[in-house]
Amino acid sequence: MKIFIRRIALLIILLLCISSGLVYFVNADYDHELSIENDVAIKDVQCSASGMAMLELDSGRLIMQKDAHKKLPMASTTKIMTAITVIEHTKCLDKTITIPDEAVGVEGSSIYLQHGEKLSVRDLLYGLMLQSGNDCAVALAITVGGSIENFAEMMNSLAKQIGANNTHFVNPHGLHDDEHYTTAYDLALISAYAMRNPIFAEIVDTKKYKTTWKDHDYGRVIVNKNKILSTFDGGNGIKTGFTKKAGRCLVSSAKRNGTTLICVVLNCGPMFEECSRLMDIGFEKLITSDIISTNVPLETVKIKNGKRDRVNVGLESIIHYPLTEDEIRQLHFEFELPDEISAPVKMGERIGKIHIYLENKLLFSEDLFTMDSVEKKSFRYWIIKKK
Repeated sequence: MKIFIRRIALLIILLLCISSGLVYFVNADYDHELSIENDVAIKDVQCSASGMAMLELDSGRLIMQKDAHKKLPMASTTKIMTAITVIEHTKCLDKTITIPDEAVGVEGSSIYLQHGEKLSVRDLLYGLMLQSGNDCAVALAITVGGSIENFAEMMNSLAKQIGANNTHFVNPHGLHDDEHYTTAYDLALISAYAMRNPIFAEIVDTKKYKTTWKDHDYGRVIVNKNKILSTFDGGNGIKTGFTKKAGRCLVSSAKRNGTTLICVVLNCGPMFEECSRLMDIGFEKLITSDIISTNVPLETVKIKNGKRDRVNVGLESIIHYPLTEDEIRQLHFEFELPDEISAPVKMGERIGKIHIYLENKLLFSEDLFTMDSVEKKSFRYWIIKKK
């Protein structure tokens, strides 16, 4: 087995294929042991929020941050976790429920649920995420968890599963409690997890929703408070929040050219403007290209007793990972490949590994496979060759 480093050839391929967005790699195992601070793609970004974090959805990479691990109240952005917890614990979202008495007259933002009113879980989710109904949050929590306390434990359990280790929930709506907090980074993780659920993603990308309204001649019209949907190119979510203690909070999301960025700002006066500005920076500075794909030979290996002297090796599938142009120039690749293998060789045989580094930090380690079949030289082959 030989190990060698190759920087130039693959770097040339990368630079030739640059277009704005993401760099695509291959079904790779991201090294999650890298520290948050050292793995930020875009550094030294100014922001007026008390805490800020931006993630790329598919890879989960931190794109930029400011005090991303500072524990802060998050107001109604809490409802992101409320919604995804409900979705994951409800078999049929169109199930009709009777609104519990505890959900009537809850303080703060509301869709004005009434005693004995019947609505579907889906209706309540739209009321929760579009109009930020605290009454919807209580109704859903009691329906799914049996009580506010039990539901909060369900939220905390999911937070730990996601990796949001500096987060604690005591209620489903985000009204202030000293023991109810998160960090910008944790909330970005939670939001990315939720946005991978198509039902959740559809709800938060909805500008207006209509449902019934008890004792009214007209139905409820639930309007989304998130201006990102209408003011930012590609905006598709997620949730606003405000309390006096938390200040203005926003988790925004946008998709351009197949790339989705999630931006969290906590205690940020100009929350829409800041998220828009930061996401514009993110989309501008990240690079996209599916340059290392399944049909690109990355190396060759010598074949012994084969009808061909060498076989191409490459990667099996593609994933993406966001990089800036400066980071691309700092990439290098280390191959683990045998000096020689014996024929016959079948296409798709695992033959070695590639390690992809950003400076001296390992990003990916991935198996390499043969891209062709090579038959063994037969006795007839040698006779024909001698003639």
